[in-house]
Amino acid sequence: QVQLVESGGGSVQAGGSLRLSCAASGYTSRSNCLGWFRQAPGKEREGVAAFYTATDSTYYADSVKGRFTISQDNAKNTVYLQMNSLKPEDTAMYYCAAGWVGYPPFKHHEYNYWGQGTQVTVSS
Repeated sequence: QVQLVESGGGSVQAGGSLRLSCAASGYTSRSNCLGWFRQAPGKEREGVAAFYTATDSTYYADSVKGRFTISQDNAKNTVYLQMNSLKPEDTAMYYCAAGWVGYPPFKHHEYNYWGQGTQVTVSS
């Protein structure tokens, strides 16, 4: 059973930082990739960051490159999304996901497992 539980969302002013956490279990034999997605009201879900577990290769959406960093702590079975220099357009519900994913790793329909999401709100 794959379980993904996000935390760390909140409200922050533009230019601030947040670190999202995803407590992940059961995914290692059921996926090759872990990713962070976000969805703002009225918009499609979009991939933000991802890494392939076998190679630790990381990928980022152009909109967050240089500001967001995805990482994992294997000892804690946790995946993080460090978000710096936040902008109002980063406001969204953020989801952690796992699945057998091709390349590039941002096709949300390829992810089989999803967390419940954590809200990030950035004010100007």
